[in-house]
Amino acid sequence: MAADLFAQENAYEPLASKMRPTSLDEYVGQEHVVGQGTPLRRALDNGQLHSLIFWGPPGVGKTTLARLVAHYVDAEFLALSAVMSGVKDIREAVQRAQQFHMRGRKTVLFIDEVHRFNKSQQDAFLPYVEDGTFIFIGATTENPSFELNNALLSRAQVYVLRALSQKQLVYLLRQALNKTATQATEEALQLIASAADGDGRRSLNMLEMAQQMSQDTVLDVTGVREILGDKARRFDKGGEAFYDQISALHKSVRGSDPDAALYWMVRMLDGGCDPLYIARRAVAIASEDVGNADPRGLTIALNAWDALERLGSPEGDLNLAHALVYLACAPKSNAVYRGLARARELVTGNPSLEVPLHLRNAPTKLMKELNYGAEYRYAHDEPEAFAAGENYLPEVLRHERLYQPSNRGLEGKIGQKLEYLRQLNQQSPRQRYPEEGE
Repeated sequence: MAADLFAQENAYEPLASKMRPTSLDEYVGQEHVVGQGTPLRRALDNGQLHSLIFWGPPGVGKTTLARLVAHYVDAEFLALSAVMSGVKDIREAVQRAQQFHMRGRKTVLFIDEVHRFNKSQQDAFLPYVEDGTFIFIGATTENPSFELNNALLSRAQVYVLRALSQKQLVYLLRQALNKTATQATEEALQLIASAADGDGRRSLNMLEMAQQMSQDTVLDVTGVREILGDKARRFDKGGEAFYDQISALHKSVRGSDPDAALYWMVRMLDGGCDPLYIARRAVAIASEDVGNADPRGLTIALNAWDALERLGSPEGDLNLAHALVYLACAPKSNAVYRGLARARELVTGNPSLEVPLHLRNAPTKLMKELNYGAEYRYAHDEPEAFAAGENYLPEVLRHERLYQPSNRGLEGKIGQKLEYLRQLNQQSPRQRYPEEGE
């Protein structure tokens, strides 16, 4: 009896596993990769297969697709997980592929989470890809450009897999219900699909959990909400999604779209992002993209950061939203940002230019005898507190204009003031570095 019970326990198969398609026609999603007429589908129809990298978020069918394409071209399928496998496992897989190769059989070697392998481990596959021992298929949730060797990338075509749409997830859930005795309302399926956030495996796992916990034959919204709890949207604090979303937030503010700024802020917070990180980014945006067009933006961003540290989240989230909306609506200028970049270019691209004598401090008698500070003009003693004709840059840089104000917001007035001062300089008979012939 105990043996029978043990056998029954081992016979359990998760719903997500049961729902694995057996053909490309049953495969849900990724029509842009394997739909009729796509380059990969045409290659498979011709019995051809090249090394591939499937890049996409979790639960979009990377492993399933690898199995299907191997079946499509009648190839042996060997699978390794970079999380669990080491050199020994790689060596054994290569030996098996070589045995298949000697018998005239094609082999697909699938590496899940391939970005987890270090560079030398990735290099170990190259000779066998080159000599045709196996066709390499890797799956990754991280950007291959950053995580995979260039040598491996050059030998494999990268296909980007997308998160499943709400409609695709609902279709997948309906297909799963057809294999069970449970029914579900349309609202319940929509709720599961929404909570799954583009992840097919997650949607099936939630459906299975809801079926197991429900006392009714028809699964409704109430039953689904009991098992969902507080499900976070897709967000990776150190990965591609993090940088994509903070980029979207920054560009929304820069593009003067407060609605998008609020949306991406909430998306990141909902996914578990530290709100103080967003506050720090807001301070950076205030100087990089608003600048002197509205200097109050920096003050408001700093105040929001301070309030967030005092109140914490979620109370401080409103202060953060206040700052982002203000920055999005403020006039924009990157003149200071560009000026600083140009100054850095001048400093790194030129020798260490001496400080002009008239700008040097002269605290000792010797320094005064060496003309340190000689002919310095104290601006407050000049008309309009401006020493017309004076120059504060090294002579070889006297014509440089690092800060070029925009005509937006307060910076428009700053630009008018600077233009007026330049005219005074040009008209002054006391120019520090007069042009030859003047």
